[in-house]
Amino acid sequence: MASAGMQVFAFFLALFGVFGAIIATLLPNWKVNADVGSNIITAVIQMQGLWMDCTWYSTGMFSCTLKYSILSLPAYIQTSRTMMVLSCVISALGICISTVGMKCTRLGREQQTKNHAAVVGGICFLISGLLCLIPISWFTTNIISSFMDPTVPNSTKYEPGGAIYTGFVSAGFLFAGGLMFCTSCFKKHPAPNMHPPRKQQGTASQPDGEDKAGYSLQDYV
Repeated sequence: MASAGMQVFAFFLALFGVFGAIIATLLPNWKVNADVGSNIITAVIQMQGLWMDCTWYSTGMFSCTLKYSILSLPAYIQTSRTMMVLSCVISALGICISTVGMKCTRLGREQQTKNHAAVVGGICFLISGLLCLIPISWFTTNIISSFMDPTVPNSTKYEPGGAIYTGFVSAGFLFAGGLMFCTSCFKKHPAPNMHPPRKQQGTASQPDGEDKAGYSLQDYV
């Protein structure tokens, strides 16, 4: 029962990780630049994501531009796109496989089959968490290095946006769910008994009693 409860908890952690990875992939605020200027009324917030760039004005207007050209994008954005999409696909596949391996479901009725499915689902979650963590870390490193560069103008410096933090949390959920699924199928072997079993004294002493009884009857004869 304990391993079944662990699998249910791991399943929900991985499910939150999948949703978080999908949301982080689609959000346009991977990096944010708030250009307030001299007047708060003309403040502009520029956001850049993997698929589009958006601009929010203090007047309430909001405009986005899709990134149609793939070859014109920097290498780290192209790589981040690929790895985040792979992370979403593999994590969704892990959800389907781990459902078969959960002990609270009737799919894959043989215990060995369910154990193998649970381990494979956990490995899928670990791989998807790694694929999500690498582009998030690479993107964050690029933002920080550009922000600390004194040659870059302040108007073009960006800070990590909400999608970055969502990606980090999602990767953590996927790692936790994958580890719990992989460890939930390990069987605990009982410790070997160091003390040999004791012999039953009643059966061993019974022949002696019979001999004594026979000896005493012979004496009376």
